[in-house]
Amino acid sequence: MRVPTEAPIPLPVRIETPGATLNGDLSLPAGARGLVVFAHGSGSSRHSSRNRAVAEVLQRSGLGTLLLDLLTEREDLTDVITAEFRFDIPLLAARVVSALDWAHAAPQTSSLSLGLFGASTGAAAALIAAAERPDAVRAVVSRGGRPDLADGALERVAAPTLLIVGGRDEVVIELNREALARLNAPKQLVIVPGATHLFEERGALDEVSRLARDWFVRHLA
Repeated sequence: MRVPTEAPIPLPVRIETPGATLNGDLSLPAGARGLVVFAHGSGSSRHSSRNRAVAEVLQRSGLGTLLLDLLTEREDLTDVITAEFRFDIPLLAARVVSALDWAHAAPQTSSLSLGLFGASTGAAAALIAAAERPDAVRAVVSRGGRPDLADGALERVAAPTLLIVGGRDEVVIELNREALARLNAPKQLVIVPGATHLFEERGALDEVSRLARDWFVRHLA
């Protein structure tokens, strides 16, 4: 299969969930061999520059991506002031599940293997969604995530799971190690030397993108 060299133009989509309609950007390279659904972290959105950078690397490797807002515009405005939604993990997880169900039913994506990429609190939502849809989700990647917030769902995750943490993000490293011990699925923890929580250091996000690409290509192809 020829690997795409250019990122595809994203297609705006709207995903119906109980009580909310979510906006998303679907990018499908020609001959896509899988689809990765992104669950963003605290206070972020589908416009996250870090997630978009990772998504572009995946797209150039022949993987489709779906970046979506887990909150509505009204909820997002409220959350900026109160932060009441960003840590509502059950709500976020339910919306990731709705996105998986949408992808499973939509004609343009129904034939594709599904993966989940979660950042920060979005990693917990992704892991819960993977536990709720074990037959659909083939792989999970967490970037600087809080998998510990998935709590009782961790033992039920069946998809191979990669946890990526910055080497200078000491508290999150320990939380990821504890979560790793509870996962029963194939799993790996990778610590990126010198990187902080947001992987803003030179080359750090490139390493995250490479690790995620290799994990998804291996498990979704």
